[in-house]
Amino acid sequence: QVQLVESGGGLVQAGGSLRLSCAASGRTLNNYAMGWFRPTPGKDRDLVATIRWSGGWTYYADSVKGRFTISRDSAKNTVYLHMNSLKPEDTAVYYCAAADLSVAGGHLDADEYDWWGKGTQVTVSS
Repeated sequence: QVQLVESGGGLVQAGGSLRLSCAASGRTLNNYAMGWFRPTPGKDRDLVATIRWSGGWTYYADSVKGRFTISRDSAKNTVYLHMNSLKPEDTAVYYCAAADLSVAGGHLDADEYDWWGKGTQVTVSS
């Protein structure tokens, strides 16, 4: 099992920044991808950003490209989501998730992720 604990959410004004953290434990993540998700109209969990633990390949949703950055710290077994230029429409609960790449065909869809955190609330005021 992989345990994931998110932190760093909060209330921020539009244009501000936040950094979300997701601490992972239980397994080594070398063959995993980590993702950040949030609910959107029509989708319970929509991909915001994802990173492959080995190699660091990243992918971003169009809505956050250029504003958000996903990164990982192998020494801390932690993945981050740096969020800049926040907009009210970024308001959501953000979930961290892990996908075992030896099982999953990819890691761009929520269905490919096996382990989920409980989420952290981000609220952006206008």
